[in-house]
Amino acid sequence: MRHLLPSVVILALLATAGIYLFNPLSDEHALPPGLTAANGRIEAAEIDIATKVAGRIVEVMVHEGDLVKQGQPLARLDSRQLEAQLAAAESAVRQAEQQHLYTLAVVQQRESGHTLVQKELARVRSMVDKKLASQDKMDQALNASQSAAAALLAAQRQAQLALDQITAAEANADQIRSLLDDTLLTAPVAGRVLYRLNEPGEVLAAGGKVITLLDIGQVYMPVYLPTAEIGRLNLGDEARILVDALPEVAIPARITFISPQSQFTPKEVETRSERDKLMFRVKVSIDPAVLEQHRDKVKTGLPGISYLRLDPQVHWPEWLTPPTGLTTADAL
Repeated sequence: MRHLLPSVVILALLATAGIYLFNPLSDEHALPPGLTAANGRIEAAEIDIATKVAGRIVEVMVHEGDLVKQGQPLARLDSRQLEAQLAAAESAVRQAEQQHLYTLAVVQQRESGHTLVQKELARVRSMVDKKLASQDKMDQALNASQSAAAALLAAQRQAQLALDQITAAEANADQIRSLLDDTLLTAPVAGRVLYRLNEPGEVLAAGGKVITLLDIGQVYMPVYLPTAEIGRLNLGDEARILVDALPEVAIPARITFISPQSQFTPKEVETRSERDKLMFRVKVSIDPAVLEQHRDKVKTGLPGISYLRLDPQVHWPEWLTPPTGLTTADAL
């Protein structure tokens, strides 16, 4: 026991020294007036890639952890039923087009008949005026002219109806093509596959989730600040982030969101004062250029500290100055 006690004391002293040496808020890294710090974790927008139509999964083309580009195919549903529907819809379009051609021919026929009876009516009217034809003959010619005009109008309306049927058939075919396109799920943004939720062979309803994608173009750290500090911050203000995994590299960031409404301090967030009960949520987003430069290194869930400038005239201390160009491969 006598030998054990000194060893325990030595280990405790070493642990205390280690905490001091690596504590970013130690005397060496003391914040000057005009700067503040808040704890948080690196997060990114999560996008659920879901089906628009019901169907069976034929293929999932990516795995968890894969980096994908915008527009890259991710999964494919069975499209045979929709392909058959599209073939029927395209056939209906062709039939409607043929029907329209037929009605145009009928219109042409009715126009010729109408022209003929008009000429006949004019001839009979001239004969009646000269007392060479009876009024009964005139009435028959007038009745024929009215019938021909009505037939022509009916044929024209049939042609318009056939044209409308073509429009409806084409719209139906376009709708099926759109649904057919939706059987191929693609990445809406460049990102990393976080979860592969379903596998080939599974049948999903419309809206069924297949993949969860992490948008590595929107990486941020949400932090909570008291009312005394929130009024001194503005959207677009510069910030810095230090993550525990790489505390010697300051990551450039900006404030992209400040909550317009206060809330009680979340239990999982530490505050520097127990008197701070109402807090405001602030989103500190990493510079997109840095994310693009190190897109294969981006990870979420990392704990760290965000540093924000309450006074725009205050200069960042040297230990919060990002490396030139952030060329370090492990910057994130």
